[in-house]
Amino acid sequence: MFLITLTAHAADALAFAPAPAPEPGSINTEGIVSFFASKIAPILLAVLGVIFIGRASKGEISKVLTSSAIAIVGLAFIAGAATLFFVGESLIKLLFE
Repeated sequence: MFLITLTAHAADALAFAPAPAPEPGSINTEGIVSFFASKIAPILLAVLGVIFIGRASKGEISKVLTSSAIAIVGLAFIAGAATLFFVGESLIKLLFE
């Protein structure tokens, strides 16, 4: 009788034991990149546009042209980084295999 009761308590304890935590998954980098591309980048470009329009209205055309050129170069670097982000794995496989 005692053995049956002990077995029943052990079975109950195992039934109420917490399940093991699932293994941590990978980070959704595609979701993060698409979030930045769709939400953050347009806001930053709008802020740059307002700054450029404000400077141009004050007559600081040379500063606006310089800032615009810097912004365009920065966007080119960002585009290059995004390209390497998506194509980098295949380039590494091509070079090292």
